[in-house]
Amino acid sequence: MIAYILETARASGLFDVIHVSTEDEHVRKTVENLGLTIDFMRPPELADDYTPIMPVLKYVTDEYADRGNKFDEVWSLMACAPFVESGDFHGAADMLPRAGGHRAVLAVSQYPVPIEWAYSRADDGSLTPEMPGMFAVRSQDIEKKYFDTGTFAAFPNAMVRDSDGPGSDSAYVGYVLERKKAIDIDDESDWGLAESMFHSLHR
Repeated sequence: MIAYILETARASGLFDVIHVSTEDEHVRKTVENLGLTIDFMRPPELADDYTPIMPVLKYVTDEYADRGNKFDEVWSLMACAPFVESGDFHGAADMLPRAGGHRAVLAVSQYPVPIEWAYSRADDGSLTPEMPGMFAVRSQDIEKKYFDTGTFAAFPNAMVRDSDGPGSDSAYVGYVLERKKAIDIDDESDWGLAESMFHSLHR
């Protein structure tokens, strides 16, 4: 899985350094077998299941700065994004300078149905509309909404280095991914969907 995003990053030709942030020796060896070197490992305090991504990006950026490597941009590429293509990176890279140096580019995709039609579901199965009455509004009359695909984001260096804590969910512009590329594999259900999509695309 990690090989795909690394090869896609290399094929784009955009990046001076491709760093895999991990505390895991198995991941390190896998990455080295793919021809990349991990310059330093992630510290344990940034490697639990609850650490947000921004403190990790800040650590990596600061560590490279201490070693004399300073970059204009810092990108976060997620390993579980098997359908992103190098052209998507180029599209986002074109957007980043136009964001004015104080906003990041986030890969987003359009919700398949209006979020205004959402329900919450109780343990007994009862449904409660989040926005009562919106069921009667036609989808074509509702403004389109977008979600973070969990695939990649591109930041100006200063935005990462000046960040505090988990970061923010504002100051982004959206690079729109096709829905078929917006698969973020977190569990077996996602994996099954990705396999079906892969076989369909390569049939």
